[in-house]
Amino acid sequence: MSDQNVRNAGFTSSGIAAGSLASSMMSHEARSSGGGVPSGGPTSTLQGMGAKGTTHSSGFTSSGISGGSKASSMMSKEATSYGGGVPRGGTTSTVQSISMGGKGGRR
Repeated sequence: MSDQNVRNAGFTSSGIAAGSLASSMMSHEARSSGGGVPSGGPTSTLQGMGAKGTTHSSGFTSSGISGGSKASSMMSKEATSYGGGVPRGGTTSTVQSISMGGKGGRR
């Protein structure tokens, strides 16, 4: 289900779907970073997973992050860089939210 949720948000094998949550995220992220979407950020991470259909196999599942997975490693690194917690709107929390059918903290 997590791969389908990512595609439903507009992250597809043919790119980001116009008018989707993905396009809104991309626009917001580009504006806040001065015009480009940074590698490793929520938009680029989700697009890479959406294009390949690897959200679930990376450990982002509809029931949470799988222990010992790429997702758990990503979460650990992000938490360490923020002093022990994963920030709202960060890459890990955004990818997990969307993989569970949410809006990644966006309204």
